[in-house]
Amino acid sequence: MAGSILASILGQNYAPNGGQALYATSGTYSWVCPEGITSVCVVCIGGGGGGISYPVGQQYAMHGGTGGGLGWKNNIAVTPGASYTVVVGAGGAQSNYSTAGITGGNSYFIDTSTVMGIGGLGGAYNTARTSGGAYVGDGGGSGGGTLHVGDNLYGTPGGGGAGGYSGNGGKGTDTGSASSVRNGSGGGAAGGVGVNAISTVGGSGGGTGVLGEGASGVGGSGAGQGGSGGGDGTSATPPLGGAYGGGGGGSNAGNGTAGAGAGGAVRIIWGDGRAFPSTGTEDY
Repeated sequence: MAGSILASILGQNYAPNGGQALYATSGTYSWVCPEGITSVCVVCIGGGGGGISYPVGQQYAMHGGTGGGLGWKNNIAVTPGASYTVVVGAGGAQSNYSTAGITGGNSYFIDTSTVMGIGGLGGAYNTARTSGGAYVGDGGGSGGGTLHVGDNLYGTPGGGGAGGYSGNGGKGTDTGSASSVRNGSGGGAAGGVGVNAISTVGGSGGGTGVLGEGASGVGGSGAGQGGSGGGDGTSATPPLGGAYGGGGGGSNAGNGTAGAGAGGAVRIIWGDGRAFPSTGTEDY
């Protein structure tokens, strides 16, 4: 194919020295290996966990969901014309006290032992999570957990950030924790923060992008910032996780006001000189 023109065939983009296929909607798919391709590189991000709501306005520690894990693997052997399974995990739904938020779905290529991003856990009442979803592969990072400081009246923690390419997502916290705890690492997303007040929501976690390792998300005073070009979280009601894999924020503003986690993604790339976390992984 001459020049830099891209042709879209069956949802796959081809360029002179490589191609890609992106799956960013939850579900199970079959990827057919193109002619002439004998190895691929893949990144998988699990769905973020859903937050939890309290039924009436109180200052209780309604935790956000944790972030989805990110795993990548290079030089996966494939056969031209063969079909391979792709699974994209859904974001976990929010839930109401006293049931925990729903855990995000796992995302993987071929099977769960090849390369996978594990979904983040849902939030729970007054229960901190050390970390979010883990990963399988050559490298990657776990999603950020959720954390609150002080007694159970200290307010809503935010959602955790999705994992990075060489580090973990930032934790979702309340205002009792330093903002640096919310920072992502290794291209991971930042966690959100809640507030110590009645009828408020915690910011959701940011998501991580699929184009290779970039800047990490920085924890601020509201929603988590995306990492590696991923989507930012929100502080709106409901505080939905950022794409891909951000955890939903917690809420003490009433039933149904916590946020769902963001869905995951799987990206397959091939061609000479391409490898995660950041070699020739751009969009072409």
